[in-house]
Amino acid sequence: MLSLPLASAAALADEVVEQIELGLELYQEGDYGAALTELEFAVNDIRKLMSGRLGGTFPDAPSGWSAGEVESAGGGGAAALMGGGGAMLQRNYREEDGEGRLEASLMVDNPMVQGMAALFSNPAMVASQPNMERVRMGRESALVKWEAERGRVEATLMLDSRILMQVKGQGLDSPDVAVDLLKAWDLGEVRAQAAR
Repeated sequence: MLSLPLASAAALADEVVEQIELGLELYQEGDYGAALTELEFAVNDIRKLMSGRLGGTFPDAPSGWSAGEVESAGGGGAAALMGGGGAMLQRNYREEDGEGRLEASLMVDNPMVQGMAALFSNPAMVASQPNMERVRMGRESALVKWEAERGRVEATLMLDSRILMQVKGQGLDSPDVAVDLLKAWDLGEVRAQAAR
C-alpha cells in the first residue's frame, strides 16, 4: 500500500532534511548542478510522502466487497506523481459473491483534472451527456453516468478545481455501490493531504 508505515515515513522525512541541507550547502559553495540534484531528490521524496498520505484517504471496501492496495496509476512510487507534483492513485475493489468490480482513483493537480473542470462548471454540457446526472454529496456535486444495459457506472467528483475523485464500476446491477463508495471518501482529509 502507498500509505507509508510511520517508521518509513519518519526515515524518509529525515532523509529529506539531509538532502535539503546538503543542497543548500552545495548551493552556497557554488556547485549548482550538485545542489539541483540533491534538491530534486528531496522534492521526489516529499512527493512520495504526500502520495502515501493521499493513499490513506481511500475508503474501505463496502460490505460484501474486498479492496486491493492503493497503487500509483502510472507505476510505483514516484511515478504516482506527474509533472507539477500531481498525484494519480487508484484502488481496486471486487464483489466477493458476484461479478462486480470497482476502481477508485484520485488525481491531484493533474492536467486531466483541468480538462474535466469545464464539464463540471457547465450544466448544458452535463445535460447533453447521455445517461449522466448530477448527484449532490453534501455541498459538493458529483456526476454519475450509468449504462444500465452494460452494468457500467462512472461517478466523478471534483474538489476545488484541482482534485478529481472517481469511481468506475462494471458488472453491477445499479450505480448505488459506486456512488456510495464515492460518498464514503473523507473529503476533508483529502483536502488536508492535498493542501498546497
